[in-house]
Amino acid sequence: MELKNQESVPYITILFIIANILIWLILEIMGDTQDSYFMIEHGAAYEPLIHAGGEFYRLFTCMFLHFGADHLMNNMLVLGVAGMRLEGVLGSVRFAVLYLCAGLCGSLLSLYAEWGAAEHAVSAGASGAVFGVIGGLLAWAVWHRGKIGNLTARGLLGMAALSLYYGFTTTGVDNWGHIGGIAGGVLIGSIFALASKICKHSKKSHIVY
Repeated sequence: MELKNQESVPYITILFIIANILIWLILEIMGDTQDSYFMIEHGAAYEPLIHAGGEFYRLFTCMFLHFGADHLMNNMLVLGVAGMRLEGVLGSVRFAVLYLCAGLCGSLLSLYAEWGAAEHAVSAGASGAVFGVIGGLLAWAVWHRGKIGNLTARGLLGMAALSLYYGFTTTGVDNWGHIGGIAGGVLIGSIFALASKICKHSKKSHIVY
């Protein structure tokens, strides 16, 4: 299936990238984005503060924080490539919904994995939402003849598998956040894809006498 908005500007993808970069720049000017204590002070996810302290806003704010320039650029590169594709088929509003909800799914699963642990990690980054975008692309490709432009479901599945494998073989990576993000992206992407197919079928079968 071809992208239905190929010539439209992916405003939401660009907006999310700009927001993440600006937030990182501001925090980097204020302090050290690789300092865990500094990041906690500015909204990073930390299970004791969320669970016992009731600071649930951290599940959302952590999605826009990054530990250093490399962490930021890696996420923004994937978001730029994958986000433009997905926004092209979903449209801006549905893409924004998927991105934010998938990111929250990643934060929630990460929180659940940290529940009751002896030691708690400080979590931040857009990777849960970015994995959600990959999951959304995969879901759309599966429900639409296995292809989005020149991206196939098999290729997207391979990309997701390699990304998850890299996370599990690298220290300091929130793998539960990645899994939650991609699962949320697949679920929400499937809902949007099925709704699109039903709507398209309804239009084709509509007969006026």
